Amino acid sequence: MTLGTLFWLFVAGFATWYWWRAKAIKDFVLQAARNYCKKMDVMLLDDAVYLRGVWFKRDDNGRTRVWRRFLFEFTSTGEERYLGRIIMLGPRIIHMELDPHRFGPDL
Repeated sequence: MTLGTLFWLFVAGFATWYWWRAKAIKDFVLQAARNYCKKMDVMLLDDAVYLRGVWFKRDDNGRTRVWRRFLFEFTSTGEERYLGRIIMLGPRIIHMELDPHRFGPDL
């Protein structure tokens, strides 16, 4: 094996690992969004969350962690769409919120 072949194998392995890890994080956040919407008595739309920001920030212990912001859409009336946000720092969700919205009929 040449050094070039080893390099490309490493790149392919890293890309596969990154894709697998990103999917696991997105699935975790999607489940959290479902639970939060159910708790807040609104309906998650499109059954999806969207990664809209990645940064590096320090946690309470001073360690550098990956900060992620996910968005999702929900409805309370069945007619209007609103945004919700989930913020992760490292492996933990540190903040969840829904935009101000109308109260609607039971969904």
